[in-house]
Amino acid sequence: MSRITLAHGGGGRASRHLIEHEIAHRFASGPLEGLPDAATLSAPCTGLVFSTDSFVVQPLEFPGGNIGHLAVHGTVNDVAVAGGRPLWLSLGLILEEGLPLELLRRVLDAVAAAARACDVQIVTGDTKVVPRGQCDGMYLNTAGVGAVLPTLALDRRRLAVGDRVLVSGTLGDHGMAVMCAREGFELANAPRSDTGPVHRLVMAAAACGDGIRFMRDPTRGGLAAVLDEIVDGLAVGVRLDEGHLPFSAPARAVAELLGVDLLHVASEGRVMAVCSPEVAPEVLHAWRALPEGHGAMDVGEVVAEPASVTLATLAGGRRIVDVPLGELLPRIC
Repeated sequence: MSRITLAHGGGGRASRHLIEHEIAHRFASGPLEGLPDAATLSAPCTGLVFSTDSFVVQPLEFPGGNIGHLAVHGTVNDVAVAGGRPLWLSLGLILEEGLPLELLRRVLDAVAAAARACDVQIVTGDTKVVPRGQCDGMYLNTAGVGAVLPTLALDRRRLAVGDRVLVSGTLGDHGMAVMCAREGFELANAPRSDTGPVHRLVMAAAACGDGIRFMRDPTRGGLAAVLDEIVDGLAVGVRLDEGHLPFSAPARAVAELLGVDLLHVASEGRVMAVCSPEVAPEVLHAWRALPEGHGAMDVGEVVAEPASVTLATLAGGRRIVDVPLGELLPRIC
């Protein structure tokens, strides 16, 4: 049998074979051993960070990764930027009748490899199969639990005039990579997704303690949406410096071709931090020492302009950085 059938979701022998021979052996250690209905975990801390996310990206595979990498990285990153050290993940799969088993295997291998690289365990999960036409091949859901990092006190209300805005690398690569793959653009130097973990970047910044005001991963809506959300209702705003914004050449080329502002495009392996000006150089130095942070940049500052996000342009002017009314690039995660 080379494809998923409805029998794989029926709870009988086909279901058991799928779970035991295609899924569980990739993750069955520790809490998953014996396939219990729930994981029994020992929390090594007094505080936990908990997050969940669902992934419906199309296409399922794209330059730089697939939905499996994205599911692990997305939830690991959500836990990390909330001030947690990721420990455990759940994995829920919704599979469409007719899905090639080889594709499922590649995605599961990606989940396993990403989890190992992030030093997290897949500790519980679920699999369902729906009839052909009711799902675009595969949807994934992951929930993540992490231990609170005690040195961080992240709260957007702590932003102060003069604070610096840092990003860990080039922006918008993931959204542009998925768009090119979805539309079948055949480019010699196509963008590659930046999907990756940011927890090591967060832990490196945590050494600066109280100097770290807030963190977020700029996913849907990009950096513009994140900053707009952060300053909403506050007595301060953010001013970005166009000359310091890091964009890769392939992403910039595609964005110019399509008329897209890369500030609105998702990244899936980047972290944005607002920190005091005193610790900003230390954070940048620590990030640039890590492979995932070698392109880190100081891109702007917190200013006394209530609830505003603006851009100081290369031409010497200023423009408002707003967010689209709807979703600019749907189905990118």
